[in-house]
Amino acid sequence: MHTLTDSERQVLETIQQRPMLDQVESWSAVNSGSGNLDGLATTAKMLADAFSVLPGEVTLVNPELVDRVLADGSIKTVAHGQHLLVTVRPDAPTQLLFTGHMDTVFPADHEFQKLRWLDDGVLNGPGVADMKGGISVMLAALRAVELSASLSRTGYQVLINSDEEVGSPSSAKLLTELARNKLAALTYEPALPDGTLAGARGGSGNFSIIFSGLSAHAGRNPDDGRNALLAAADLALRLKRLSREGLSVNPAKIDGGGPNNVVPNHAILRVNFRPRTPEIVTQTEADLHRIIADIEHEHDVRAHLHGSFGRPPKPIDDGAAKLFALVKQTGADLGLSIAWRSSGGVCDGNNIAACGVPAVDTMGVRGGHIHSKDEFLIVESLTERAQLSALTIMRLSEKGAL
Repeated sequence: MHTLTDSERQVLETIQQRPMLDQVESWSAVNSGSGNLDGLATTAKMLADAFSVLPGEVTLVNPELVDRVLADGSIKTVAHGQHLLVTVRPDAPTQLLFTGHMDTVFPADHEFQKLRWLDDGVLNGPGVADMKGGISVMLAALRAVELSASLSRTGYQVLINSDEEVGSPSSAKLLTELARNKLAALTYEPALPDGTLAGARGGSGNFSIIFSGLSAHAGRNPDDGRNALLAAADLALRLKRLSREGLSVNPAKIDGGGPNNVVPNHAILRVNFRPRTPEIVTQTEADLHRIIADIEHEHDVRAHLHGSFGRPPKPIDDGAAKLFALVKQTGADLGLSIAWRSSGGVCDGNNIAACGVPAVDTMGVRGGHIHSKDEFLIVESLTERAQLSALTIMRLSEKGAL
């Protein structure tokens, strides 16, 4: 078993729980739902101030423009918040990437807005685990490691985006650019309450299919109409039949229709795909286009496909296995048992891994019930997980390789 060096111990001893908890409480008191631009701006400013303690350039990056299909079939540009970017020693030979997100799933008008203690060691509140606690862990680890001379030949970039909870549409391009030439990446989604990490992840694709048909009187001349709603429903059933081992398909919503006495000329099908492998993504894309073409022909309607597989599948390849092994050994040296299991959830780690960069994406706090009003943070995990990150970073820097 690897023993901690004196320099490692000195760095780890600088990590204290109280300042981290203060940050979590302060940041979580501000609503930063993905669509709350004012709250996101306030949060971005708070995070920029906090990350200014690092010896690098702190900037706020404007989001990419994003289109969304509305219920009436029109396509609207949707605004997102700015993203926080920190760059430290960009010319160093070894480069790492650290990512997190400032947005939560709770909009400004959601009932879940306040913090409360469930007991002395468990804090309940919006974003405390997912992932304002994780951001605090990241910052504490980086600040502690900066005290060590071991980072003199290692640089890194930090991205805290504002749109992860809605699929990172306005930051995906930036994320891809930042992943370039990085040795490894750590992302600070929460671990499970027992500390288990996410390993392999499936992918995710969200699509809206807009159907245009032809209106007619439902009693006088129904056969002259072209029923867009029926076409959307038929597509939903056919796509659902694609579900199999390695692929789940969820037709989620149909917008459209109108009065009972009118053949509907407009409908939109919303559907989510969860593929487990890149090969299934390729096959599903082909199946989707083929089935849509069949629907157009058989129902005599026009269809417009909008969307993409925004989260590629994230298998455990050789590089990821090496990074997981390093984290596991590092945890053991801290007295932590680190295990992982496959997850059906997706995050920015999917996109990073798709760039060929090994990523462990649950380096954040231990907590649970995320995306609900019962979300909680196990407070002792703040120090525990910051130490795990700090030691992992130091050892990556020392080796300069996986």
